[in-house]
Amino acid sequence: MSTMTYRGYAARIEYDADDRIFIGRLAGIKDIAVFHGSTVDELETAFRETVDHYLEVSARTGRPAQKPYSGRLLLRLEPETHAAIAVAAELSGVSLNQWAASALKDAVRQ
Repeated sequence: MSTMTYRGYAARIEYDADDRIFIGRLAGIKDIAVFHGSTVDELETAFRETVDHYLEVSARTGRPAQKPYSGRLLLRLEPETHAAIAVAAELSGVSLNQWAASALKDAVRQ
């Protein structure tokens, strides 16, 4: 499984060996938006067209397009973990938010 992004939307990509096509679905929204392609170029084009169409339909109907994520995240941690990351952030010279955002970004890159 792999991903692609366009205009702030991400898609989860899978390969269907039976039909020999790539299938994608917009991630992070409740609306269903799927696309497919036989080649990477077809898949990328279909992905962009799907996002553009989704946004156009939303604008035309007056129903707001769902945004994948707001960028805000609330975590509930054990007090010991909270204290440890607060100290790590302070020792790094950054806010707890900056430290956590950097750590999470590094984690998803791996």
